[in-house]
Order: sequence, then C-alpha cells, then structure tokens
Amino acid sequence: MNDEFFKYLHDKQREIADVPPNGEIAAWALRLLDLLFPERQTHPDRNMEQLKAQFAQSEKELVNILNRTKACEDCNNGLITKQFYGALPELHRVMHTDATAIYEGDPAATSTFEVIRTYPGFFAIALYRFAHALLTLEVPLLPRILTEYGHSQTGIDIHPAAAIGEYFCIDHGTGVVIGETAVIGHQVKVYQGVTLGAMSVEKFLANTRRHPTIEDRVVIYAGATILGGDTIIGHDSVIGGNVWLTSSIPPYTTVYHQPTVKIVDSKTIH
Repeated sequence: MNDEFFKYLHDKQREIADVPPNGEIAAWALRLLDLLFPERQTHPDRNMEQLKAQFAQSEKELVNILNRTKACEDCNNGLITKQFYGALPELHRVMHTDATAIYEGDPAATSTFEVIRTYPGFFAIALYRFAHALLTLEVPLLPRILTEYGHSQTGIDIHPAAAIGEYFCIDHGTGVVIGETAVIGHQVKVYQGVTLGAMSVEKFLANTRRHPTIEDRVVIYAGATILGGDTIIGHDSVIGGNVWLTSSIPPYTTVYHQPTVKIVDSKTIH
C-alpha cells in the first residue's frame, strides 16, 4: 500500500454520512421487542410505572438515533417517534397473529411462547414489522439496517418495503428471500428456500413493481422461486417445492414440480 491509497481512504472518510453503529440500532429494536414480548425475557417483573418508564426510555433512544443520523436531519424526528410508538399496540397485535400462524402451522411447535422465544421466522418477521413501520414514516436507512440484522441472524431476507399481511408464517426459514415490491396477503405460509424475486431488470426500472403478488391463504413449499412484478399467485393456491414460476396462476391452483427419481438397490452396487 502506498500514500496515494491512504490518501484515498482518508478523503473517503469525509464523504461518509453520520449514522449510529448498526449494533446500536439493532440493540434498540431488540430491547423494544423484549418490552413488547416478555416471553423473550427471564423472569420479567415490572410494575405499570416501571413499564411506562422503560417505553419512555425506548422513545428517547429512537429520537437520539434519528437525531444522530445525518440522513434524518431534515425529518421531524420527535413526531416520527411519537407516531411510531403510537402505532405499537396495533403493530403488537399483528405480530401476535404471526406468532399464532407459526404455532398453528408447525406441528412441532408446542406453544406461542416457544415460537416467540426461539423461532427464527418470528424474529425475522418482527424486525421486518418494525422496519416497515419506520419506512412508512419515511425514515431513511434504519429500516434496511434492521432487516439486514434479522437477515444476518436468521438467514431470512425480507426487504422492509415489502407489503405483508397478517398471520404470516415462515417455517424453518433459512434462505427465504422477499423482495422490495413483493405483496403478500393474509394467512400465507412460506417454507425455507423460497424466493419472491424480480426478473432481471435495468437500474432505471428500480421504482417499478418487480416482485410478485401472493394472495391470501397461499402455501409455498421449500425451494420454490416466484419472479416478476406481473406475477400474481391466486388465493388458496399451493406452490410445490422447487417450482419455478414467472407467470400468474388463478385461485385454488396447485402447482408442483415433477422430477425424475430413480431408485437403485444399493446391495448390487456393494
């Protein structure tokens, strides 16, 4: 390395917009999640005044994060925070529908407590719900930081701008990808390795619908790939494992991939 390279790095520092560390932003979200879901904590025991004080402290933390984020310097950070926390009761209700959907959709789940405490699908969806709420309030940067933290912890990649209905179930979850303009209805169940993605498009089409619409009560099994902004999966349909779809299907449709499977008696080989 030479002085020219060091000078480049030195000058680059001055171009970087201020933003709190990703870990600090994630830690705020995790503390808030703990307040909303005592199932995540060990022996939670707060009286009403203590609970109110901790939510007030959480609000102060968000205002502080927004105030220190240069991309938010033109935002009304106090108003944004009040609106976000004012919407928490409804957000909490929707998150509980997700926990219920995962519990009812997974025979291995013994309780919603177990789902909230341990399931990566619930964790990733919860962080997405926070991120989407902030994005709706036009908060820059922070929503993507939150969903990418969830991605790093679970392997589930949900863009904060995706529109996802209630009772959303992600089973197992590793490798799930949900793109920016995806629209998902209510009571949809998705297994591991599912991609709701875009066809290859030019950068100038970034603001167009590029990801599919999944209507209510659709089940999408492991490894399925559904692409394209014009692709609509009709309600009450089932998409089998490893299916590749780039066109719409009507409601009440089952789509499955039929591979050629060969079974050989291994005794003859040995």
